[in-house]
Amino acid sequence: MLRLKNIIKKTAISIHNHELSCLFYLTFFILLMGTIAYHHIENWGWLDSFYFSVTTLTTVGFGNIAPETNFGKLFTVFYIFLGIGVIFSFITAIGHTNQSLRRKNRK
Repeated sequence: MLRLKNIIKKTAISIHNHELSCLFYLTFFILLMGTIAYHHIENWGWLDSFYFSVTTLTTVGFGNIAPETNFGKLFTVFYIFLGIGVIFSFITAIGHTNQSLRRKNRK
């Protein structure tokens, strides 16, 4: 747990943009929440739970695993509404930051 905390801390230090930093932590929290929920609701392993959380919120949705319980399906609907905007905002912020850095390097 301490090692994970150090990795997160170093990542946050390397992110200078406050908005990007907030979105990073929010994205991490939402993916963690989904991983834990699917692990307990659907009795999936940790990797399958994380995999499903990521593919669901990035709208990739390969369809190779899906919730089978009614509660899991209902959770997925709310999880998508909650998380998809955050994930896309995070990806957009990364793109904007990358674009800004390129502009600064050109000058």
